[in-house]
Amino acid sequence: MSEGREPLVHLEGVTCSYGDGAVLRAVDLTVVSGQFTGVVGPSGAGKTTLLRAITGSTRPVAGRVRTRPGLAVAYVPQVETVDWSFPVTVSECLLMARPAGRRRPWPSHQERADVEGLLDRLGLQGLGSRHIGALSGGQQQRMFIARALLRRPQLLLMDEPTSGVDVKTRHEILHLLRELNGDGLAVVLSTHDLNGIAAHLPHLVCLNQVVIGAGPPREVLTSEVLERTYGARMEVLEHGGMPVVVDHYGRAEAVPLRPAAGD
Repeated sequence: MSEGREPLVHLEGVTCSYGDGAVLRAVDLTVVSGQFTGVVGPSGAGKTTLLRAITGSTRPVAGRVRTRPGLAVAYVPQVETVDWSFPVTVSECLLMARPAGRRRPWPSHQERADVEGLLDRLGLQGLGSRHIGALSGGQQQRMFIARALLRRPQLLLMDEPTSGVDVKTRHEILHLLRELNGDGLAVVLSTHDLNGIAAHLPHLVCLNQVVIGAGPPREVLTSEVLERTYGARMEVLEHGGMPVVVDHYGRAEAVPLRPAAGD
């Protein structure tokens, strides 16, 4: 845990399972205020389940998840899980994030202003009346980030936020998340992109049902930790002061780690 930072979420011995098989086993993890963490691991490692355990939508069969009282958490799922044909505009999609049980079903002037402000900030100005399916992949991802921010969270959880987008869009999303984190928002995201995303984050968790390594990329992205995480030999080189993962020593290609629909 980072010194001087307030704990937001603490997982203690958390085990989650579907049917007879454990997806997470005895996971210990603490998320503190202002933290920016990437969770990496192979398909089926439990990355999505970990995020859902933090939100409370998946209940552990053992261990416990403790959250700070009153903590506001927002979750952005994989965009591949969204029905993009659903008849809703960008602004309407954002407004769906308003708290349930409101006295009035229609949005207030302030809520509409908040939506417009978020769209402007995230580079989506002028797109509020557009159907969500007409957006590009990067715009769709930014729309869901804006939707999450409408709830004014202290912790933002994102499942594979750069999956299926091009390199330019990936960099734009990472830059945006850095800005949000710089404003004090804690961010935890899962990613399969070791070189494009994970190596650029301040804190990483290597997960394969259990936590195999956690810390800065230079400490976590090692051949030993990655081999235990992915079950295959990997080499880690250095380029421009950054760790670069390759499939074996001497090859220039990054390891092709593709995400599955779930974890």
